Amino acid sequence: MTGRLQGKISVVTGSARGIGASIASLFAEHGARVIGLDCYPTEPGNEESLNLTVDVTRPAQVNEAVTATIERFGRIDVLINNAGANVFADPLRLTDADWERCFDVDLKAAWTVSKAVLPSMLSQGRGAIVNIASVHAHKVIPGCFPYPVAKHGLIGLTRALGIEYAARGVRVNSISPGLILTPLAESWLASQPDPEAERRRQIELSPSKRIGTPLEVAYTALFLASDEARFINAADILIDGGRSQLYHE
Repeated sequence: MTGRLQGKISVVTGSARGIGASIASLFAEHGARVIGLDCYPTEPGNEESLNLTVDVTRPAQVNEAVTATIERFGRIDVLINNAGANVFADPLRLTDADWERCFDVDLKAAWTVSKAVLPSMLSQGRGAIVNIASVHAHKVIPGCFPYPVAKHGLIGLTRALGIEYAARGVRVNSISPGLILTPLAESWLASQPDPEAERRRQIELSPSKRIGTPLEVAYTALFLASDEARFINAADILIDGGRSQLYHE
């Protein structure tokens, strides 16, 4: 059976765990050759894949990884900008270093990697970029500054690049997950005074009465990266079970 991404060369950042790992695995199942970029060391890959230890906030490392990918596979068809960091603080207590770390990882890195792969996509007249944004770009939650600022910027980057390169065959879209049961989310739940009570509270807040999974985000990325979504551009898809649309007193 031919996969939905058969033969496509796909770069996935933040591929070692959570949503990124699910995307990388699902893409491979659907025929893509996956190049994973992550700051955490991973298995080196095989003839159909490549895992590189890369800090996506470092342009030199990103450019080296993209060059290695093109030398090995000849082109890049898909980019998933998934790497991110949660930076939450009281605005007036936020340090300059944490502000810069938030924007370096959650916004600037997406542009750094996009900038590196765009020449390959433009030269072949086709390509798909999917940025993993957040529900925080749609609804602001107190105590989470400056993360939502960066994620608003990521959706802005998505729209701007999508319009800039639409006529040249490159689509740019984003996904905004809500609470997803990643290892990071599980650690947060475990850190609460009553983890099971907090888990139940989060479930009750959702109209779907459950918490999302990384695979559900991955399937949306698969769709947006595939030719099935060839007329979807500069768009954002919320994956939160409808929670952000629910009015709370």
